[in-house]
Amino acid sequence: MKIICIGRNYSEHAKELNNAIPEKPVVFIKPQTALLKDNKPFYFPEWTDDMHYETELVLKVCKQGKYVDEKFAHKYFDEVTVGIDFTARKLQSEQKAKGLPWEIAKAFDNSAAIGPFKKLTDLNKTSSFNFSMNLNGTEVQKGNSDDMIFSLAHIISYASQFFTLQQGDLIFTGTPAGVGPVKIGDRLEGFLEGDKMFDFEIK
Repeated sequence: MKIICIGRNYSEHAKELNNAIPEKPVVFIKPQTALLKDNKPFYFPEWTDDMHYETELVLKVCKQGKYVDEKFAHKYFDEVTVGIDFTARKLQSEQKAKGLPWEIAKAFDNSAAIGPFKKLTDLNKTSSFNFSMNLNGTEVQKGNSDDMIFSLAHIISYASQFFTLQQGDLIFTGTPAGVGPVKIGDRLEGFLEGDKMFDFEIK
C-alpha cells in the first residue's frame, strides 16, 4: 500500500504559500508508516518546532489500474475520507531552498492522519465533496473538491502514468487555504459532508 499525495491543488493555498499555480499535478509519496488512524494522538517530533496541518479529501483506490483514462477514473475509487497531511514547514522550506527533495518534511512517521472511509454509495455522490477541519473548536479550513485545480479524475489518470494504482492505495488530493501551525495540546476535528471523521490531539 502506498500513499500518493497531490500538492498545490487549490489556487488560494498556492497563493498563501507564495507558490506558483502548477501546470501539472505536484506529486509526492508517503510510505505506509506515515499512516495515523483511529484517532490516535499525533506526537510532535523532537526534530522540528514548526509543524503545520493540511486538511485534505482522501480517496481509497478500489482496483488495480495503469494509464487510466480520465473518463474511467471514477471506477477506481469507491470510498473517501478526510485526512491531515502534516508538514514540517521550516524543514520543507530549507530543503526546497537547497533544491533537495522534501520527503523528510512530508513523509515521516504518522504524517498522514486519516479518518474512517465512507462509501460513495452511502454518501449518494461521486463528486462535489465538502470537507472541513476545526482547530480547538474553531473552523480553520473548508473546501470542496469542485474547487480543485486538478480534478479527481485528472489526478487518478495522471498519477497512474507513473505508478500502478493498487487496491487499498490512498490518494491525498490537496489542501485548500487556511493551513497553519499546531502545538502540543491542540485538538483537530475533521468533517466530511458534516459528519465528524476524526478527532485527535497533538501531544
